[in-house]
Amino acid sequence: MSKDSSSLLLEVRSISKQFTGVRALNDVSLSVQRGELLAVVGENGAGKSTLMKIVAGVETPTAGEILVDGQPVQFASVAQALKLGISLIHQELNLADNLGVGANIFLGREPKRFGLIDQKAIDRESRKYLAMVGLDVDPQTTVSTLSIGKQQLVEIAKALSTNARLLIMDEPTSSLSEHEAQTLFEVVRDLRARGVSILYISHRLREVEDLADRVVVLRDGQFSGELSREKNQRNNMVRLMIGRDVSRFYQRSRHTPGAEVLSVKGLRTPTYPQHAVSFSLRGGEVVGLAGLVGAGRSELLTTLFGVTPAVAGFMTVGALRRPPRTTREAISAGIMLAPEDRRRTGLILPMSVKRNLSLASLRRDQRRGVLRGFLNYPAENHVAAAMIDLMRIKTSGDRQPARYLSGGNQQKVVLGKWLCLEPKLLLLDEPTRGIDVGAKEEIYKLMDQLAGRGVAILFVSSELEEIISLSDRALVMHEGRIAGELSRAELTEEAVMRLATGDVEHSAERIGA
Repeated sequence: MSKDSSSLLLEVRSISKQFTGVRALNDVSLSVQRGELLAVVGENGAGKSTLMKIVAGVETPTAGEILVDGQPVQFASVAQALKLGISLIHQELNLADNLGVGANIFLGREPKRFGLIDQKAIDRESRKYLAMVGLDVDPQTTVSTLSIGKQQLVEIAKALSTNARLLIMDEPTSSLSEHEAQTLFEVVRDLRARGVSILYISHRLREVEDLADRVVVLRDGQFSGELSREKNQRNNMVRLMIGRDVSRFYQRSRHTPGAEVLSVKGLRTPTYPQHAVSFSLRGGEVVGLAGLVGAGRSELLTTLFGVTPAVAGFMTVGALRRPPRTTREAISAGIMLAPEDRRRTGLILPMSVKRNLSLASLRRDQRRGVLRGFLNYPAENHVAAAMIDLMRIKTSGDRQPARYLSGGNQQKVVLGKWLCLEPKLLLLDEPTRGIDVGAKEEIYKLMDQLAGRGVAILFVSSELEEIISLSDRALVMHEGRIAGELSRAELTEEAVMRLATGDVEHSAERIGA
């Protein structure tokens, strides 16, 4: 696509951004044409989200300028950007979960009748935008009752309702199933065809290959390169992002499984009490838990961890001979969970990296004797330093608030706080959601090392490539039950999807529910 200046909607010229002690962006430039989908890719911490926030008026640049329709602009607020047709869908959910779907879509822009909020108009208009993203819910449904995947679709519908000329999508498919993602892609293509420009951030490079007209690559806060549609292949993107060949990814060692670590028989979760789940894990195994959004994968993990106690059934881990009734019981038995939504349930964002890393081990490391119950600062410092080094967490220091870390480094903190407790069973819910290929590789290596030390790992992933590449075997869930088990040799996308969609007729079902 030629860069005709008359068709340019947005120009970003020599943008830099300095936070306290951290240079997030350094002299970055790019442009977006009308009706173009420009993908921006790079490792976590490369500056992608910061750049998008500057374009959307969330942040102000330290240096540089922004032009819209060829005219210089200075955004002091999100409202100013919205007036010019620029709308940002945040990577992390930004909804009022105590309000209805329609109320969220029109929050701050409510249609009124006789000076009062017109609920009928909200319902009517909301249905139109919900239909565009393929989400069939009542506009008055409370957001907190929806899955994360459906909440993400509400975010997209909200952005579409602003009639944006430039739609910024920051990891829009990170919580979506394959079906929901395909629906989104259809929406994206339709918007582009109608002349809407799209800035698209994603760590899923396959979707970037499929969707992008051009790709801009950032590395360490700087412009690393640009790829045309013809050169938009994964290998080229990865080399510009991290300087390594993609052939090293998605490879791990195979370990001989040890003794049984987890045994689950007839377990019933509060979400799907009508279905009993049975399976087992052995030490050194990496077992993938596949299925569509809403299949009950996350709910199973939270039940195993004692967040939502089981309705019925049996479970054995070490000395624990029943399902845990609390998370404290689960932790004492050696069960650790890295949750799907790391910002809400995995971290305390205002707290420092050090405090987050040492949080899980406070009870173990508390002072003894007459000082029993007081914080052991030397132990806390040791845990933090060891985990920052082991996990290769990129931070300005252990006192940096966790909220200012990139998504990949936040995930490393979540994992690090559990690893210092030496888990027997590690539960990972979407461990690489919103994480770049470089950080993914580090997490894959860590999983491999833990399996080599005899840790049993049960992980949920919505990326079939990840399930197939990492799993010694996979359990596939459908509507709250385990539809079947696939050995390493049987793991294919077709086999997983047949089970995930309830088609067990042609599949070798090995586990009874």
